[in-house]
Amino acid sequence: MASKDKKIGGASDAVTSDFMRRFKTHPFLFIGTIVILVIVIVAFVFVPAIVPSAGASADLSFGSYNKIPLSYVPGNYFSQIREMIARYRQSSLSDTNYQLVNYQIWREAFEETVVHTGMLDEMTQAGYQVPAAAVDREVAQLPQFQENGRFSPAKYRALDTTSRLSLWRQVQESIAKDYYRADIEELRVSSQESVFIKDMASPKRSFSMAVLPFRSYPDGELIAYAADNSALFQVTHLSRITVTSNEREAQQILGTVTDGSSTFEDAAQTYSQDGYAERGGDMGVKMAFELAVEVPDAQDRESLIRLAKGELSPLMKVSTGWAFFRAEDTPYPADPEDSTLLEKIRTYVMEFARGRVEDYLISEAESFITAVTESGFPDALIQKGLLERTFGPLPINYGEVPIFTGLSSFSVPELNGAESNELFWQTAFSTPLNTPSRPLVLVDTNTVVVLYPTEARDEDETNAEYIETAYTSYWMSSFINQNLRSYFLTSKKLDDRFLDVYFKYIQPLD
Repeated sequence: MASKDKKIGGASDAVTSDFMRRFKTHPFLFIGTIVILVIVIVAFVFVPAIVPSAGASADLSFGSYNKIPLSYVPGNYFSQIREMIARYRQSSLSDTNYQLVNYQIWREAFEETVVHTGMLDEMTQAGYQVPAAAVDREVAQLPQFQENGRFSPAKYRALDTTSRLSLWRQVQESIAKDYYRADIEELRVSSQESVFIKDMASPKRSFSMAVLPFRSYPDGELIAYAADNSALFQVTHLSRITVTSNEREAQQILGTVTDGSSTFEDAAQTYSQDGYAERGGDMGVKMAFELAVEVPDAQDRESLIRLAKGELSPLMKVSTGWAFFRAEDTPYPADPEDSTLLEKIRTYVMEFARGRVEDYLISEAESFITAVTESGFPDALIQKGLLERTFGPLPINYGEVPIFTGLSSFSVPELNGAESNELFWQTAFSTPLNTPSRPLVLVDTNTVVVLYPTEARDEDETNAEYIETAYTSYWMSSFINQNLRSYFLTSKKLDDRFLDVYFKYIQPLD
């Protein structure tokens, strides 16, 4: 240790004020650091790191950071963090996933070592050195050296010299990393920013919501659309033979069917190269619009729809090669009583005529809004037979920032995706209380909704203070940690040889 034992013994009372100052300045960061430090130290003292004995003579250097080796040595940071992660992941190990989980443990430990080394290197490059007295104070406060609330020199001297020096070095590194993180945090978070975040928690609003899903578009409207666009929905029953090689071969096969030397069904099963071949070429019942995918040319599609029962088409260019068709039935208009055909019409309208559906539902929503002004929201829902959803209270939380209540916490399926819909938030918080909003189309869920704000209130001051603290001490710290990891793990200073070393020395031994 850098200073004498009696110096440490006399310092235990003097460090209290410094301990409290650091705790109050960065409570979450300080507590997290102490917890991690204690875990690492316990692991060091009581759990010796283990490398497979067969690899003891191997060079377990997994690369370097700014030319600083990233080596696995019993007792060093890499080995201790690997042991700690292994203990944490032990419950997920099984005979079937052992190699995968073991790889993940080693890789995670390697990445933690990269970040650890990178932060210490940054502090070294900045010229920072941890004062020996600061390390002594931290060591004096470690739980394993306490007796009756005070530092015990006897417990400290019970460690062998090597362990004592290693522990002192670990605490020194921990302090350096602490200051590094604290400096980054101070640069990123100002007092004005934290107050702004706190104010974002208010006001909070609660809502009722009328739901008009696209699927509620009436069958009658579909039938009317089909009547106005009858050419799209002509029904035909076709069979086809497809040849992908060349036009000449396809023409020869058509000739054998035309002159009767081969039946259509036999030719399909023998020569056709599509999904209908095993069924003798039978495509089943098709509507005219469905042929567009398989027959690109509009004139060819029109000629297919006009084929009489049993008639063969000429050879046509299709998306996969060349094909000819046979009509199995005389084409006929879509029967609105046929639920299968009606569902096909609905599919077409929802994909290619969405504007018609939106216009209809918006008109229905406006009629509902009129009913609300006359008889109130609950009665209007009953009159129009609409589904009601409720959610809130929540603040404006665009993008689902985790420190605020988010839309997803209310499990309203019609609002999936609305957390990043600017118009939704603008409508929700600009509409006066107990007043229906204008109709809002939510494209992600194929829904038209009418919002009805029922309550507005400010966030409780205690919760607001918690949000401010959580932002500065937890959420922002987590954000910073994520970015720090990315910064070091993608740095040009990193020479990553993990895969080569792992599969040469570690994996074969397992």
